Amino acid sequence: MASVGTVPAVGRSPSSVVPGQARHRRRRRQSSWHHFWSLVTWLVAIILFFPVFWMVLTSFKTEGAAYTYPPRFIFRPTLAEYASVFSGVQSFTKPLEHSIFVTLTSTAFVLALAVPAAYALAVRPIKRWRDVLFFFLSTKMLPYVAALVPIFIVAKDLGLLNNEWALVILYTAMNLPIAVWMIRSFLIELPTGLLEAARIDGANTWVEITRVILPITYPGLAATALICAIFAWNEFFFAQSLTTTSTTMSVFLVSSIQTEGLYWAHLAAAATIACLPVVLAGWAAQKKLVRGLSMGALK
Repeated sequence: MASVGTVPAVGRSPSSVVPGQARHRRRRRQSSWHHFWSLVTWLVAIILFFPVFWMVLTSFKTEGAAYTYPPRFIFRPTLAEYASVFSGVQSFTKPLEHSIFVTLTSTAFVLALAVPAAYALAVRPIKRWRDVLFFFLSTKMLPYVAALVPIFIVAKDLGLLNNEWALVILYTAMNLPIAVWMIRSFLIELPTGLLEAARIDGANTWVEITRVILPITYPGLAATALICAIFAWNEFFFAQSLTTTSTTMSVFLVSSIQTEGLYWAHLAAAATIACLPVVLAGWAAQKKLVRGLSMGALK
């Protein structure tokens, strides 16, 4: 009589099951961490965005509703405060025009000066270029209040007090260091073979910058221009100290703060209008902004 042997179990061997289970547990663990950090990111984004949301929400309230405690999220919206901003005694039209002129002009000057400077520091480095870069960076460390008195005296002697061009010159000088640093990081990423091919074809420095470098680094230049424009648009200290009638939007917002009475809803409406141009510019250029800021991230 033949003995019946043990029939082996059908399926994968233990050696093949254990690694599969380990990979499955590792994937579940990674997925859990992914969901956790996504939740943390959303919470941080909501916390950071909440002041902006509350500003816009308050702008649609009446002054009485804006001062209620606890705050009310459900109310009857109104455009009365926006109408007050548009038709008030201190109209925002002139400050808006001054801010647009100062921001666009200073940004254009910054790009016109920063591109050649970054070219000299990245494509054809000059002697002691590291010292030049750190000198540019050191100018951003100077407190603005420490330079106010000499700047005020120089502006008074040159007849630039209460003049838009004083702010244009100051904003150009303030934003130039960061623009040089950013554009230099973009130019470093350019392939050297492309520049060498242009030089072999007989391209001079002007042709090399305008026809080779600028088209390739256009997203980076757009990102730099947007950041400089935001800094110029939001600047308050020098605009408040050097101008009285040629005020900008940041100074105009201060005029919405009253010593007596209620003003929260009116201030929120004025602040929303002041933020709107920058938000629209950032939204329109968001693709170029992300691409430009990531150009110098990898080597």
